[in-house]
Amino acid sequence: MQGSNIWIFALGFLAQLFFSARILYQWIASEKAGKVLSPPAFWILSIAGSYLLFIYGVLRNDFAIILGQFISYYIYLWNLKMQGQWKKIAGFIKTVLILTPIVAIGIMLGDASGFADTFFNNKDVPLWLLIFGSAGQIIFALRFIYQFLYSVARHESTLPIGFWIISLVGSSIIIGYALFRKDPVLILGQSFGFVAYIRNIMIACKSRKITVYEE
Repeated sequence: MQGSNIWIFALGFLAQLFFSARILYQWIASEKAGKVLSPPAFWILSIAGSYLLFIYGVLRNDFAIILGQFISYYIYLWNLKMQGQWKKIAGFIKTVLILTPIVAIGIMLGDASGFADTFFNNKDVPLWLLIFGSAGQIIFALRFIYQFLYSVARHESTLPIGFWIISLVGSSIIIGYALFRKDPVLILGQSFGFVAYIRNIMIACKSRKITVYEE
Protein backbone atom coordinates (compact mmCIF):
# COMPACT_ATOMS: atom_id res chain seq x y z
CA MET A 1 0.00 0.00 0.00
CA GLN A 2 1.48 3.37 -1.06
CA GLY A 3 2.09 6.12 1.48
CA SER A 4 -0.60 8.38 0.04
CA ASN A 5 -3.13 5.55 0.18
CA ILE A 6 -2.33 4.92 3.84
CA TRP A 7 -3.29 8.49 4.70
CA ILE A 8 -6.45 8.28 2.59
CA PHE A 9 -7.54 5.07 4.33
CA ALA A 10 -6.61 6.60 7.70
CA LEU A 11 -8.99 9.47 6.92
CA GLY A 12 -11.71 7.00 5.98
CA PHE A 13 -11.22 4.96 9.15
CA LEU A 14 -11.38 8.15 11.23
CA ALA A 15 -14.69 9.00 9.55
CA GLN A 16 -16.02 5.52 10.31
CA LEU A 17 -14.81 5.89 13.90
CA PHE A 18 -17.12 8.89 14.28
CA PHE A 19 -19.99 6.96 12.67
CA SER A 20 -19.39 3.96 14.93
CA ALA A 21 -19.22 6.24 17.97
CA ARG A 22 -22.58 7.82 17.09
CA ILE A 23 -24.24 4.42 16.78
CA LEU A 24 -22.66 3.13 19.98
CA TYR A 25 -23.67 6.25 21.94
CA GLN A 26 -27.22 6.18 20.58
CA TRP A 27 -27.48 2.44 21.22
CA ILE A 28 -26.34 2.71 24.86
CA ALA A 29 -28.63 5.70 25.51
CA SER A 30 -31.59 3.83 23.99
CA GLU A 31 -30.89 0.67 25.99
CA LYS A 32 -30.87 2.70 29.22
CA ALA A 33 -34.09 4.53 28.31
CA GLY A 34 -35.87 1.43 27.03
CA LYS A 35 -36.83 3.26 23.85
CA VAL A 36 -35.13 4.57 20.73
CA LEU A 37 -33.60 8.00 21.34
CA SER A 38 -32.20 10.70 19.04
CA PRO A 39 -29.53 12.38 21.23
CA PRO A 40 -27.71 15.54 20.03
CA ALA A 41 -24.36 13.70 20.18
CA PHE A 42 -25.66 11.34 17.46
CA TRP A 43 -25.99 14.24 15.03
CA ILE A 44 -22.74 15.96 16.03
CA LEU A 45 -20.78 12.75 15.43
CA SER A 46 -22.72 12.21 12.19
CA ILE A 47 -21.60 15.60 10.86
CA ALA A 48 -17.97 14.94 11.77
CA GLY A 49 -18.01 11.51 10.16
CA SER A 50 -19.85 12.65 7.04
CA TYR A 51 -17.53 15.61 6.53
CA LEU A 52 -14.46 13.35 6.60
CA LEU A 53 -16.05 10.56 4.55
CA PHE A 54 -17.04 13.06 1.87
CA ILE A 55 -13.38 14.07 1.55
CA TYR A 56 -12.41 10.38 1.58
CA GLY A 57 -14.82 9.73 -1.30
CA VAL A 58 -13.26 12.55 -3.32
CA LEU A 59 -9.73 11.23 -2.69
CA ARG A 60 -10.82 7.69 -3.59
CA ASN A 61 -12.60 8.90 -6.76
CA ASP A 62 -15.69 7.12 -5.46
CA PHE A 63 -18.87 8.75 -6.72
CA ALA A 64 -21.11 6.37 -4.74
CA ILE A 65 -19.64 7.55 -1.42
CA ILE A 66 -19.82 11.23 -2.41
CA LEU A 67 -23.46 10.90 -3.48
CA GLY A 68 -24.49 9.15 -0.26
CA GLN A 69 -22.83 11.71 1.99
CA PHE A 70 -24.12 14.71 0.06
CA ILE A 71 -27.73 13.53 0.41
CA SER A 72 -27.62 12.99 4.18
CA TYR A 73 -25.14 15.67 5.29
CA TYR A 74 -27.56 18.60 5.36
CA ILE A 75 -30.19 16.54 7.15
CA TYR A 76 -27.66 16.08 9.95
CA LEU A 77 -27.36 19.86 10.17
CA TRP A 78 -31.16 20.25 10.23
CA ASN A 79 -31.52 17.78 13.11
CA LEU A 80 -28.87 19.66 15.06
CA LYS A 81 -30.83 22.87 14.49
CA MET A 82 -34.09 21.13 15.47
CA GLN A 83 -32.53 20.14 18.79
CA GLY A 84 -31.32 23.69 19.50
CA GLN A 85 -27.63 22.82 19.14
CA TRP A 86 -26.93 24.66 15.88
CA LYS A 87 -27.17 28.10 17.51
CA LYS A 88 -24.37 27.14 19.91
CA ILE A 89 -21.88 26.74 17.05
CA ALA A 90 -19.65 29.67 16.06
CA GLY A 91 -20.66 31.50 12.88
CA PHE A 92 -17.40 30.77 11.05
CA ILE A 93 -17.71 27.02 11.70
CA LYS A 94 -21.35 27.11 10.52
CA THR A 95 -20.25 28.71 7.26
CA VAL A 96 -17.51 26.13 6.72
CA LEU A 97 -19.88 23.24 7.46
CA ILE A 98 -22.52 24.53 5.07
CA LEU A 99 -20.27 25.52 2.17
CA THR A 100 -17.58 22.79 2.08
CA PRO A 101 -19.58 20.07 0.23
CA ILE A 102 -21.09 22.63 -2.15
CA VAL A 103 -17.70 24.14 -3.00
CA ALA A 104 -16.13 20.70 -3.46
CA ILE A 105 -18.92 19.60 -5.82
CA GLY A 106 -18.64 22.89 -7.69
CA ILE A 107 -14.89 22.45 -8.20
CA MET A 108 -15.34 18.90 -9.48
CA LEU A 109 -18.15 19.88 -11.86
CA GLY A 110 -16.05 22.81 -13.09
CA ASP A 111 -14.17 20.26 -15.20
CA ALA A 112 -17.14 18.25 -16.46
CA SER A 113 -15.18 16.03 -18.82
CA GLY A 114 -12.53 15.30 -16.21
CA PHE A 115 -15.25 14.56 -13.66
CA ALA A 116 -16.89 12.06 -16.03
CA ASP A 117 -13.58 10.35 -16.79
CA THR A 118 -12.58 10.15 -13.14
CA PHE A 119 -15.85 8.89 -11.71
CA PHE A 120 -17.69 7.17 -14.55
CA ASN A 121 -14.82 5.77 -16.60
CA ASN A 122 -12.83 4.56 -13.62
CA LYS A 123 -11.15 1.25 -14.50
CA ASP A 124 -11.25 0.28 -10.80
CA VAL A 125 -15.04 0.79 -10.62
CA PRO A 126 -16.93 -0.61 -13.64
CA LEU A 127 -20.26 1.01 -14.47
CA TRP A 128 -22.37 -1.86 -13.12
CA LEU A 129 -20.53 -1.70 -9.79
CA LEU A 130 -20.89 2.09 -9.68
CA ILE A 131 -24.65 1.74 -10.21
CA PHE A 132 -24.87 -1.00 -7.57
CA GLY A 133 -22.87 1.01 -5.05
CA SER A 134 -24.76 4.21 -5.80
CA ALA A 135 -28.07 2.37 -5.31
CA GLY A 136 -26.89 1.21 -1.90
CA GLN A 137 -25.78 4.71 -0.93
CA ILE A 138 -29.06 6.22 -2.14
CA ILE A 139 -31.13 3.72 -0.16
CA PHE A 140 -28.88 4.25 2.86
CA ALA A 141 -29.26 8.02 2.52
CA LEU A 142 -33.04 7.71 2.07
CA ARG A 143 -33.26 6.66 5.69
CA PHE A 144 -32.38 10.22 6.65
CA ILE A 145 -34.86 11.68 4.17
CA TYR A 146 -37.48 9.43 5.76
CA GLN A 147 -36.28 10.49 9.21
CA PHE A 148 -36.40 14.14 8.17
CA LEU A 149 -39.99 13.93 6.87
CA TYR A 150 -41.10 11.89 9.89
CA SER A 151 -39.52 14.39 12.29
CA VAL A 152 -40.91 17.44 10.45
CA ALA A 153 -44.42 15.98 10.70
CA ARG A 154 -43.98 15.59 14.46
CA HIS A 155 -41.99 18.80 15.02
CA GLU A 156 -39.19 16.93 16.81
CA SER A 157 -35.98 15.11 15.96
CA THR A 158 -36.62 11.39 16.27
CA LEU A 159 -35.36 8.07 14.86
CA PRO A 160 -38.42 5.94 13.89
CA ILE A 161 -38.36 2.20 13.31
CA GLY A 162 -38.54 2.71 9.54
CA PHE A 163 -35.18 4.48 9.74
CA TRP A 164 -33.51 1.34 11.09
CA ILE A 165 -35.22 -0.97 8.58
CA ILE A 166 -34.02 1.16 5.65
CA SER A 167 -30.58 1.25 7.29
CA LEU A 168 -30.42 -2.56 7.22
CA VAL A 169 -31.33 -2.76 3.53
CA GLY A 170 -28.92 -0.03 2.45
CA SER A 171 -26.13 -1.35 4.64
CA SER A 172 -26.43 -4.85 3.13
CA ILE A 173 -25.96 -3.44 -0.38
CA ILE A 174 -23.05 -1.23 0.66
CA ILE A 175 -21.27 -4.18 2.30
CA GLY A 176 -21.64 -6.12 -0.95
CA TYR A 177 -20.27 -3.13 -2.89
CA ALA A 178 -17.38 -2.75 -0.45
CA LEU A 179 -16.44 -6.42 -0.86
CA PHE A 180 -16.19 -5.95 -4.62
CA ARG A 181 -14.19 -2.74 -4.12
CA LYS A 182 -12.03 -4.35 -1.41
CA ASP A 183 -12.69 -1.27 0.70
CA PRO A 184 -11.88 -2.03 4.38
CA VAL A 185 -13.27 1.35 5.48
CA LEU A 186 -16.79 0.62 4.25
CA ILE A 187 -16.71 -3.03 5.32
CA LEU A 188 -15.69 -2.24 8.90
CA GLY A 189 -18.05 0.73 9.29
CA GLN A 190 -21.12 -1.02 7.90
CA SER A 191 -20.51 -4.29 9.74
CA PHE A 192 -20.50 -2.52 13.12
CA GLY A 193 -23.67 -0.58 12.36
CA PHE A 194 -25.50 -3.68 11.12
CA VAL A 195 -25.79 -5.10 14.65
CA ALA A 196 -26.94 -1.78 16.10
CA TYR A 197 -29.67 -1.41 13.45
CA ILE A 198 -31.14 -4.80 14.36
CA ARG A 199 -31.00 -3.99 18.07
CA ASN A 200 -32.73 -0.63 17.59
CA ILE A 201 -35.53 -2.37 15.68
CA MET A 202 -35.92 -4.76 18.61
CA ILE A 203 -35.98 -1.88 21.13
CA ALA A 204 -38.52 0.05 19.04
CA CYS A 205 -40.81 -2.98 18.74
CA LYS A 206 -40.58 -3.69 22.48
CA SER A 207 -41.26 -0.05 23.32
CA ARG A 208 -44.25 -0.01 20.98
CA LYS A 209 -45.70 -3.14 22.62
CA ILE A 210 -45.32 -1.60 26.08
CA THR A 211 -47.07 1.59 24.91
CA VAL A 212 -49.98 -0.36 23.43
CA TYR A 213 -50.27 -2.47 26.61
CA GLU A 214 -50.39 0.64 28.83
CA GLU A 215 -53.11 2.16 26.68
